[in-house]
Amino acid sequence: MRRIAILALKEMRDGLRNRWVIAITFLLAVFSLTLAFLGAAPTGLVKVTPLAVTVVSLSSLTIFLLPLIALLVSYDAIVGEVDRGTMALLLTYPVSRPQVVLGKFIGHALILAFATCMGYGVAGVAVALTGGGDAEAWRAFAALIATSVLLGGAFIAIGYLVSALVRDRGTAGGIAIGVWLLFVLVYDMALLGILVADQGRHLDAGLLNWLLLLNPADAFRLVNLTGVPGISRFSGMSGLAEQARLTPPILLSAMLLWVVLPLGAAMTLFSRREL
Repeated sequence: MRRIAILALKEMRDGLRNRWVIAITFLLAVFSLTLAFLGAAPTGLVKVTPLAVTVVSLSSLTIFLLPLIALLVSYDAIVGEVDRGTMALLLTYPVSRPQVVLGKFIGHALILAFATCMGYGVAGVAVALTGGGDAEAWRAFAALIATSVLLGGAFIAIGYLVSALVRDRGTAGGIAIGVWLLFVLVYDMALLGILVADQGRHLDAGLLNWLLLLNPADAFRLVNLTGVPGISRFSGMSGLAEQARLTPPILLSAMLLWVVLPLGAAMTLFSRREL
């Protein structure tokens, strides 16, 4: 564990040196503050708290922005070190390849977790100062931050898997962008088209459940927009939640598997890779 911790701290120091942490935190803070102030405008008409509006808005922002940041942070974590020749030097120390991958992953995950907590925390403080939230909305906001960190971890793990599969940084970057487009944009549009074309003839609730769990972004969307009754009604996701019938523990377990399985595959592939 000590070696893994040292590697994680090294990744965090590298992130600070490259100003990744500052840039990500600033970006998330700007977007979250914008949504917190502008998104609270319709609350007087629909009778929801400003914090509930902020949770729904930040959920949509997270789905588009956080996976992209996570993939950009992690896509060259392995292949980049190999190209620069620093991986061979690192492996001369008494550390195994799985420990290298796990240590680097923890470092990147902590960077993204810090940026997410600080960036979204700014929006929470702003809403708190205006008195715009009730207990239910605050629980949803806390769950949003926690699951955002988990979603970021899932896409960091996917980025590590891509980095362990390829031999070139350019290829890894292209695949990372393709993965983002697939999970964030293409997958849901294709699923919606299938649902419209099927008209309920073949695609039953059980199959829909599996299709939703095959995308970590969908699991994140459901757990945040359907887990709390007030948020669910306002977000317009209550109908899908009733059809899918996926409980928060199932959704959180699926998101956790999206962290463990790609990371385990990356560790296995890198252990067998010739430098």
